[in-house]
Amino acid sequence: MFNKSILEKVLAQYKQDFVLTQWKNENYKWKAVKQFQDNWDVNASDFSEMLSRSLEKTYNLLASANNFPKAMMSEFAKAAPEEVRTMFIALFDESRDVFERMDEFKHQSSVLLEKYGNGAAQHYQYENAISTYLWLRYPDKYYIYKFSEVKTVASELESDYQFRKGAYAENIRNFLNLYDEISAALKEDAELVNLLHSHLTDDCYPDPELKTLTIDVGFYISRVFLQKNIDAPTRPSLNYAVPSVEEANLPLHDDEKCNYWWLNANPKIWSFSDIAVGETQAYTLYNENGNKRRIFQNFLDAKVGDVVIGYESNPVRQIVAIGRVSAEQDGEKLFFEKVETLSSPIDYAVLKECPELENMEYFRNPQGSLFKLTRSEYEFILDIIREENPIVTASSSDAYTKNDFLNEVYMTEERYETLVNVLRNKKNIILQGAPGVGKTFAARRLAWSMMDEKDDSRIEFVQFHQNYSYEDFMMGYKPVEDGFELKYGIFYRFCQKAANQPDKEFFFIIDEINRGNMSKIFGELLMLIEKDYRGTKMTLAYNGLPFSVPKNLYIIGMMNTADRSLAMIDYALRRRFSFFEIEPGFDSQGFISYQNGLNSETLDELISKVKELNRKIAADKSLGRGFCIGHSYFCGRDVCTDEWLHSVVDYDILPMLSEYWFDDENEFQRWKNILQGVFQ
Repeated sequence: MFNKSILEKVLAQYKQDFVLTQWKNENYKWKAVKQFQDNWDVNASDFSEMLSRSLEKTYNLLASANNFPKAMMSEFAKAAPEEVRTMFIALFDESRDVFERMDEFKHQSSVLLEKYGNGAAQHYQYENAISTYLWLRYPDKYYIYKFSEVKTVASELESDYQFRKGAYAENIRNFLNLYDEISAALKEDAELVNLLHSHLTDDCYPDPELKTLTIDVGFYISRVFLQKNIDAPTRPSLNYAVPSVEEANLPLHDDEKCNYWWLNANPKIWSFSDIAVGETQAYTLYNENGNKRRIFQNFLDAKVGDVVIGYESNPVRQIVAIGRVSAEQDGEKLFFEKVETLSSPIDYAVLKECPELENMEYFRNPQGSLFKLTRSEYEFILDIIREENPIVTASSSDAYTKNDFLNEVYMTEERYETLVNVLRNKKNIILQGAPGVGKTFAARRLAWSMMDEKDDSRIEFVQFHQNYSYEDFMMGYKPVEDGFELKYGIFYRFCQKAANQPDKEFFFIIDEINRGNMSKIFGELLMLIEKDYRGTKMTLAYNGLPFSVPKNLYIIGMMNTADRSLAMIDYALRRRFSFFEIEPGFDSQGFISYQNGLNSETLDELISKVKELNRKIAADKSLGRGFCIGHSYFCGRDVCTDEWLHSVVDYDILPMLSEYWFDDENEFQRWKNILQGVFQ
């Protein structure tokens, strides 16, 4: 519910502005829907061309200064039209939960980014863009979602719905409910309905359910109404603008008393990267010659609690951090505390192209160190920062304990305790084992159990392959339209993310770790990932800046011991990892309970034969324990059927045995007969 009297006040102003300016500036929304509806054909032979044509009139709805969902999706469609077609079919499947569809679309976009992103740091397919696709397809049901906008609308209308950073599913559902209520209220305003219909042209969607009108009213509340109405309720925007401050237990100040600053660091002299989150840095008011620094008054005006945008000049030319003034100047120095390291720094070129920042003090005259930002400039810059560096607030994740791990992974408690102790001691571990022992399955749950919760925001997952490189992993120059641009890799960004929350544990999981050229991929990280060198800074070759691997980050690799085609792991890297054997868990209490729960005599007999088979494999000098059959082939079922078990034997186990005993046909046939004999 919301305060309808406030909405009435909004609509009174909206109807006046609608005639004067609003329709002229915003009618493209109705035209964008009409263009999509007229051109969308999921079965089009040229899907890429159809998609581009359908999105032709979306303009800033799917493109902004530092957000390019339309362009990126168009490139994906050119590279993999059938994969993208399947994504949209799934997204538009109204038989499924909308948030599940949106979440799946994001996940698939990440897959496409890995395959076809050409080094791009983001796929830009997040809630705002995905909700836009849904609205274009079903304009009588959906709306465009933007967290900051809907949060403002809810606040200004005194709505009961709450919106919290990171609570994606809850936010989406609250948003749809709130806007449905607003839409219903708009239908009761006959004057507004008639006003809209009188302006609609043939190239506009007729909007019978007023969903697009609702979107426009929401936009109007957040961007126009508040500026025109000084009596409008004020919102605690600083709590929204810098959520990381609250997480860092720093004091929040009244918006009216808070200033915003751009602090320019010369990385040849000092760097934000040398400062840890929570660390205080002093900045002198006078240069080495004893002269006042440029714009000296800014140093005098800065006060405790002021927000600082941390920028590094040549050769970096990027925003790399956010901080706070921690102590006012004492006549000689100004003190600030680093609040956040940006995992994806923001390039100077991106900011310079934004007309909203053209009057920024630093852009008018970059000579100096500390520059004022207006509140609007700061909030605009922060929006750009958050597009690339979303804040993860305190999670409401489900708890996950050691017992949960043991019930799912089928490992003895003693082995689990050993595994955790080894990882905490070494910081880096490789889970190795036979096919089907559940290494990948175990890795994520190991992380959960050590975190005591299912918080996937603190887990990053990658898979190595022969073409994976240092440039993908850490950083490297990638081609752009007019040359090359330094792009940060997934491990670099994850390290920065972990450094922002030193009291939390983070886990970087690498599947198929031995399939990559690890010395090439890790580069100078070979030293930095060692436990004794965690937190130690080293100058990176690409950007010349210091970098360290945080102490609160753990690396978990997985390796299939039965893959004969792979070379042994480089010895230099081997020394930096502990190796833990994941064994078939048939004898664990968890698996026994699972097996008993299925109540299948066929399964019981088959497991008995597989255990016998594993003893044979382990004793075979040409094979060994690393080639044993894992328990995961028989997991994940609520009901056990002979048909399923037969397929596991025929299509999973026997093909492996054929490889194992390719030179011993008699042995292979013997075990084939034994396993298939279970079903006789």
